[in-house]
Amino acid sequence: MTETMLERRARLMGPNVPTFYRTPVHIVRGEGVWLWDAGGRRYLDCYNNVAHVGHCHPRVVAALADQAAVLNTHTRYLHDNVLDYIDRLTQHLGHGISQAIMACTGSEANDIALRMAQAVTGKTGIIATDNTYHGNTAATSVLSTRRPPIGGYPSHVRLVPAPDSLRPVGGSREGQAMAFAANVARAIAELEAAGHGFSGMMLCPVFANEGIPAVAPGFLDLTVDVIRKAGGLIIADEVQPGFGRVGSHFWGHDWLGFAPDVVTIGKPMANGHPVSAVLARPDVMAAFREAFGYFNTFGGNPVSAAACLATLDVIEQDGLQAHAATVSAHVMERLRALRHPLLAEVRGAGMFFGAEFVLDDAMSPASAYVTELVETMVARGFLLNRIGRAGNTLKIRPPMPFSVENADTLIDALEAALRETPVMA
Repeated sequence: MTETMLERRARLMGPNVPTFYRTPVHIVRGEGVWLWDAGGRRYLDCYNNVAHVGHCHPRVVAALADQAAVLNTHTRYLHDNVLDYIDRLTQHLGHGISQAIMACTGSEANDIALRMAQAVTGKTGIIATDNTYHGNTAATSVLSTRRPPIGGYPSHVRLVPAPDSLRPVGGSREGQAMAFAANVARAIAELEAAGHGFSGMMLCPVFANEGIPAVAPGFLDLTVDVIRKAGGLIIADEVQPGFGRVGSHFWGHDWLGFAPDVVTIGKPMANGHPVSAVLARPDVMAAFREAFGYFNTFGGNPVSAAACLATLDVIEQDGLQAHAATVSAHVMERLRALRHPLLAEVRGAGMFFGAEFVLDDAMSPASAYVTELVETMVARGFLLNRIGRAGNTLKIRPPMPFSVENADTLIDALEAALRETPVMA
C-alpha cells in the first residue's frame, strides 16, 4: 500500500507534529504573497510574517546565494557583514539600544534576553502574560501557555492576566491599564517574597498571541512605572510586530510608547532564513557578557547576515512600512463593514488584524465557528488562521507587500465565507 505523506511524517518525525488545517496543505513553491501546492493550486498567503518581504524575494535570494558562494563561517573570525547589519539595524532603534547578539531562532533570542535580565539584576523572577508564547527552550517554554510544563510552572515565573478587549482585565476597558499594572505589581511582590526577586517582564508590544487586543499607545505606561521602580528590565519580543509591520512605527514598542531595555527579533529579519537577534543597551550587554559565556556557531554568519542586509534593503527601498500603514487603513475599513451575528469586534495593528467571534452577550467564544471559517477560507484559496485564548479570533497577518487589491480579494472571499459557514457552538 502506498504511504501517504502524513503517514511518512509520523513514521519519520514522530506523533503530534503540528500542521495547519484539517487537510494539511502541501506547499511546493512561493512568490511574493502567493503560494502553490503540489497540485498546482494557488493560495493567497494572508498569514505569513516569516516571508516578511514576500516569498522568495529575488534580492534576498541573490544575497544568500552570492555570499554562500564566497564564504560562510562564524563570528570567531572577523567579517564585515554582521557588523554592517548591526550598525544599520540599530539606526532604527532608540532608547540607547546599540548592540546586538546574533542567534538563529526567536526562542534562542528570548532565552538570552532572560539571562540578560538576570545578569543586570542578580535576580531570577520573571513575568509574562497568561496567554502568550515566547519560545521552545526550557527557559522560554515556561512563559508560554500552550501546554503546562511537566511538574507545573516553576516558582520563579508569574503569569499575569493578559489584556483583553471583550473581557478586560479589571472589568472595564477604561480601567484595564491600571488593573494590568496592579497585577504586575502583585506578581513582583510575590517573586520578592518567594526569594527569587524580580528580574524583568517579557511581552509582545501588540500582544499578538493574546489576540491583538485593542490597546492604545500609553496602555503600558503604568506598568512601566511599576517595573522601573522595582528595578526590573522590560524585554520587548518584536518577532511579530517588528520591522515596520505596525505601519506607523518600525517597532511595536515605539507604537505602544515605551522604552525597552532589551529587544528580541527573529524570523522576519532575514525573510525566513533562520536568524534572530537580541538588541540591548551597552550596559545591559556588558552585564550579560560578564556573567555568561556565550557563543553561537551559526549566529551572525556571513550568509545569514547577507540575508538580513538584503531584507532591510527591501523594507527601506520599497517603503514597506508606509505601505503597511496604507493597506492597514483600507483593510480595517473593509473589516469594520463586515456584518455577522457572531462577529463581536475587529482589531488591527498595522499589517496585523483580528476578528473576534462570540456566541452570546456573555462573550462566550465561538471557537468552533472560527475553526470552520478558517477551513472554508482555505478551501477558497486563502491561508489564514485563528488566535487568542480560545482560538475564536480570526488572525490575518500577511507578508508586507500585501496590496490593497490583495486585501479586497481577501475580504470579498471572507464576506462569502461568513455567509456559507454554518453557525455552531
